Order: sequence, then C-alpha cells, then structure tokens
Amino acid sequence: MPLLRTSAAELLSRFANPKDLGAHMATQAGYEGLGCSPAERRSWENSIPELAKVLKLAGLEDVDVLLEQKLPLNSKRVDAIIAGTSPATGLPSFIVVELKQWSSATVFEDDPKLVDVPGTLGGPRLHALRQVDTYRELLTNFLTVFDGHPETVQGAVFLHNVSHRAAVAELDDYTSELRSELFTGADVDAFASFLRTRVSPVRDATVVDRFMDSAVAPSQQLLTSAAAEIRDREQFILLDRQRQAVDMVLHAVDRADKADAKRVIVVSGGPGTGKSVVALSLLGELARRGKKVLHATGSQAFKQTMEKVAGRRHRATQDLFQYFNSFLGAEKHSLDVLIADEAHRIRETSTNRYTKAHLRTGRPQIDELIDVARTPVFLLDENQVVRPGELGSLHEITEFAKSKGLEVQHVELTEQFRCGGSLVYTNWVEEVLGLAEPPQDATEDTDHDGSVFTADFDVAAVPNITVHALDPEQPPVLKPQHEVAISVVESPEEMERILSLKAAEGYSARIAAGFCWRWSKVAKGQTELSPDVRIGGWEKPWNNPEKRRVGDAPQSFLWATGDGGFGQVGCIYTAQGFEYDWSGVIIGPDMVWRDGGFRTVRAANVDPALRKKSLTDHDFDVLVRHVYKVLLTRGMQGTVIYSPDRRTREVLRQLLGQGAD
Repeated sequence: MPLLRTSAAELLSRFANPKDLGAHMATQAGYEGLGCSPAERRSWENSIPELAKVLKLAGLEDVDVLLEQKLPLNSKRVDAIIAGTSPATGLPSFIVVELKQWSSATVFEDDPKLVDVPGTLGGPRLHALRQVDTYRELLTNFLTVFDGHPETVQGAVFLHNVSHRAAVAELDDYTSELRSELFTGADVDAFASFLRTRVSPVRDATVVDRFMDSAVAPSQQLLTSAAAEIRDREQFILLDRQRQAVDMVLHAVDRADKADAKRVIVVSGGPGTGKSVVALSLLGELARRGKKVLHATGSQAFKQTMEKVAGRRHRATQDLFQYFNSFLGAEKHSLDVLIADEAHRIRETSTNRYTKAHLRTGRPQIDELIDVARTPVFLLDENQVVRPGELGSLHEITEFAKSKGLEVQHVELTEQFRCGGSLVYTNWVEEVLGLAEPPQDATEDTDHDGSVFTADFDVAAVPNITVHALDPEQPPVLKPQHEVAISVVESPEEMERILSLKAAEGYSARIAAGFCWRWSKVAKGQTELSPDVRIGGWEKPWNNPEKRRVGDAPQSFLWATGDGGFGQVGCIYTAQGFEYDWSGVIIGPDMVWRDGGFRTVRAANVDPALRKKSLTDHDFDVLVRHVYKVLLTRGMQGTVIYSPDRRTREVLRQLLGQGAD
C-alpha cells in the first residue's frame, strides 16, 4: 500500500503548500505505524511537488500517482509510481520513480555502481539507477499482476535540484541493466517527453486497483533464472538422509498437487549436517520445476550470505531469500513451497514496533509460515536456540501443525560435514555442555574443587542449574581425532598466533566469544572499531555492527565470510549458521567449570537479549549453553579454545585427553 494515492492535479491544488503535503504524509505514516524523520518529511515537501510539475508539463495531471509505495516482501518503499495505460498499446504501464535531492554527484573510486554525494554522511551511495532497477525487479518478480509482462514496468530517476547536467556527468558512466533513465532539473522537457510516451493522459483506475490487489509470489521468469543459477550449477552432492529429505519434500509437493493434501516436513540435524545444502538443493530443483518457492530465515547475516552464495551471478535470484516476518498478512497458499531454514529462530510473532496497527493480531509466526505454502518445510537444530522467544523446535512445530489437522513428517540428518566430519567431537560438545541425553543412572558431582575465579561476583552463589548432569565416574573425555584438531591454549595471544599461522597458509580463520564484554556503538565518521574485548593486555574489537565497512572490518553480515573478518571477535549472531576452516572460541566468564560440570554465571553476560528480567535463570542457563555449542562447532578443520578461568582450562584439557598444565 502507498502512503498516498493521488494525482498531479491534487498535489498542485489541495497540497499547493508543500508543508501541507509533508504534514499529511507524516500523518499517514503514523497511521501505518511507521517512523517519519524530519529529513524524510522535508524530502517529501521538496521533491514531490517537483514531480507534480513535470507531470503537468507532460499533460498527465489526472493519472494515478502512488507515493511511498511499499515493495512486496520488503520494508522498503518506492518514492513514487506513476500508473496508467500505454498510449501505444493500451496495456497497463507503470513508471517507478526515484526522487533525489542531490545537487551534484561523482563516481566513487572509479566504480560506476557507487557514487559520492557532497554533503551526505555514511560514505558512498548506491547509484540511483541501480536502486530503481532493484525496485523494478522486486515488483515484477513478486507481484503476479506482472507475471509474463515485466516490460510494463519502467524506471526513472529525477535529480530535480541539479541545474546543470554537468554536475552529475560522471553518473552517465553507469548503464542501467533494465534501461531505466536518469533526468535532472535541467532535463524536465526530456523527462516530460519520456513520461508522455509511456503513459496515457486518460486515467484508468482499474489499473491501480489490480496492482494494489495483486497476489505476492515469485514469477515464472524469476524461477527460471533461479533454476539456472542454483540447481544447474550442480555444486550439491546429497548423501543418504540429505537425499531422503529432498525426495520427501518433492513427494509432498507432488502429492499436494495431485491429491490436494497438505503435509508439513521437518528436517532436523546438528551443526554441519547439511541442512542448508538441502535447502539450496530444494530451492534450485523446485524453481526448475516452475514451483512458486521461497527461502526464509530469521537471521540477517545468514540471509545475506545465502543471497551471496546462491545469487552471485544473477541479482534477481537473491530476491528468493526472505525473512520469517516477510509473510505477515500474506495470502494463504500463495506459495507452493516455503523453505524455512534455521527454523529454530522462529519468533512468537512477526510484529515489531513498526508494524501497522491492523496487523497486530498476535497471530503466531509459525502459523503464518505454515499457512503461506501448500508444502511448508522447516530445517532446524533445536540446540541452536540462543535468544528468548525463539520457538522453532520439532515439538512446537509438530504440535501446532497437528492442531491445524496437518500431518508432519520428520527427517533427522546425522552425517557430519563440519568439524572434519567428526560426529565424535560434536557429540562430545553436547555431552560436556549438558545438552546430550543423559544415561539413566546419571548423578551430579557436588565436590567443589576450591579453585578461585577472579571476577567481581561470587561464582559459588550462582544457582545450581544444569540441563543434564554429568557422570563424574565417566567424564566425557574426547579421544584423539584424526579428522579435527582441538586444543586449549593459555592466552588469547597464543590463540591468535595459531590462527594467524593458519590464515597465512590460506585457511579461513575466525575468533568468536561469548557475549561477556560490552559493545561500543560506532559513531558517525568513525573509521576504527573500539577494542571492547579486553583480556589482560590483549584486546580486539567486536565484529562490525554496521552495514558498511568500518576501516578494515567488513559489514556485520560478512564477518564470517568476508575479507577482514579475522581482525575482529565475532559473536553468536554473526557466527551462527556459518563455518570456517579454523575456529577460535573464547569461553567467557558467563560459563565456568565448577562442581563437576559447567555452570553459567548470569552476572557476567552482557547480551541485552539475555538480560531481560522476564528471562528465568533456567532459560538463561539453557540459552548460554546453546551459544557455546554453536561457537564450538564452527570449525571445519580445527578449534582452539581459551577461557579466562584457569580451572576451566585445566578441566577442558583433561576432557580433551591432553592432561593438565
């Protein structure tokens, strides 16, 4: 929906005073539950009247104009869409318009896709033509009204404050892939002619009505491209239960078509069992078959990395990757298949503070995900729930599906492709963290060893909370593994030295830590990250929280995979879902070994998500153990472990069969 459906005639009469237009748009934004900054309001007041003047010059005063039109499956909005019919063919015709207040702009460091705009903060900007092309692709890829007719949507950029074309001459170095065109304040006659040849002056309200009522689903053109990009690359070799999982989903899809029968598929497995390989294989195969399929996740870092992996040669393919909350208010069965990857991150609801009031129904997010597709597929690891309110467990999904009268089929992946393929190591991690099912005669060791943990809180006062007690008579000692190298070091400097050598040999390496050090915000113009993680004389910054590079640090979502990530310490939110050859793990003071097992220390954790008073001590305990389970299972070839607590290091060495110091 747009914030305002209007016409040039109304803009020039009812809103002759731009301040009235800004106030009206701001009020509409408030009704929609959106924020509205003073800068945004000023841009409406300055830019929209300029577009109205060009429409009048073109003789298009009466055609429909949609201002701040929301894009499908996205929170982004288009500045304006001019909607009508083509004067040449009589078919629907839409012009996506990006309005900019730039007075001048130059190419950024010889890259025509990026531009420098004087007077703006935050570094280089995306070329406006590239931006409008992206909006066009989203509309034609996901609104069924355009399926088979992408040519009916065209694009234009209007830099109305540019009085001389020479001020933006370098922007002409960029060629729009979709033949969108750029106009300036010096080109209003050319802009008017562009509009006049594409939109009839006779208003046809039904065109906009069909557009606004259009169902949301991936187009056949997009699915064809995705099949070539993902499936035809043949990079996925599926083994045993991975193949079984894919075949079960394809069978359920065929059954849904032939028998009108809906079935929910759940694929579970620990770290490195290939859940995402299954997801991508399904996405490519279903796209090849022309099925309306989307991939969804709850993690920004995971989504953007999947986009990069699967759509690096075809940008539109990236649109197949969405978030769990993208389906708020979606039409039932508008998709054939939804692949919900990392489903352990499903939240209670999809709403947030920006959600429109009429959509705040309290409907469970899992209900939206099940309803939107005729075959919903959930891929999850129950031991990777790391934040309060994450509900994606096999039990939760199964019970909810059954309450809707739906059958659930479950496949558990057991083959290990991470940690050197060592199931022994991943099982050991779960056992030592108390996350594995205990033997029937398990008892708890309560003999305190008297060691001292240096901190500003009393470890002995921590409630004795465990998930599963360990058997002191049979501690989970890890036998030497040829597939994966595990070691405990005495200092973070030693950890960094070992991993630096591996990186110099060409291996990927990262250091991650528990959330036990405060995280400084990045100020505007700041070029280096603050070294927040301090242990003795060693210090490193947390991973970059910004969506832009800061110094040598890559954007937040590229910490695990991008150049420069080794220079920062990652956290659970940037490490989860990824792997690297060599992993360094700092077990922070929020989990120490005491009384025969790991004990969590709530006072030592500074994660805002885990500091909520409503979170019980038991839930905190479970979530922290899940965090370290994730961090300890990222390494493909080896893991180097460090704890600031001497007793914890000693016990870990014993449990690794390496002996004490």
